[in-house]
Amino acid sequence: MAKDLEGALAAVGPQLRALRQKRDITLTQLAETTGISVSTLSRLESGSRRPTLELLLPLAEAYQVTLDELVDAPETGDPRVRQRPIERNGHTYIPLTRRPGGMQAFKQIIPADAPDCDREQQTHEGYEWIYVLSGRIRLRLGEHDIVLTPGEAAEFDTRLPHLILNPGPEPAEIINLFGPQGERVHVRARSRG
Repeated sequence: MAKDLEGALAAVGPQLRALRQKRDITLTQLAETTGISVSTLSRLESGSRRPTLELLLPLAEAYQVTLDELVDAPETGDPRVRQRPIERNGHTYIPLTRRPGGMQAFKQIIPADAPDCDREQQTHEGYEWIYVLSGRIRLRLGEHDIVLTPGEAAEFDTRLPHLILNPGPEPAEIINLFGPQGERVHVRARSRG
């Protein structure tokens, strides 16, 4: 058992390096994302630093993989991708991509009569694309107030104050695409009116 554990831990470094290189991310970029120093990341990848849960958790989050994938757990033969949903402000986000630092795709489920009509519009760097799968979406975009129905899409510069709401009596589902800047809202802006 101890031998298996040591073998699994020894394989983490090469697995981390391969994952980072596959994603085309530098150690510096990864350090900025995780808060782990470049030297610690380098030692982890070379095997000269023993991986700990405190180090592996932020790496798993940055790479959007499970801990099992970081420690190269045995394959189950199941081809399904299992992404964990993210809950924010009553909305459910299901990741459809796993490329930190690049374009991100999410299926977003917005509950019926979501109590966010009082929320302020937000801005951040980048562009966002939304496509309505079901339900209705109210897009407050600057001074515009637009309702989108299934099959309709919108594209907008996210530096323009915006807010996505569900005005309908049933949950709405959208596909949401945005660049890495869209992962974090930087500024809140109020709409005039």
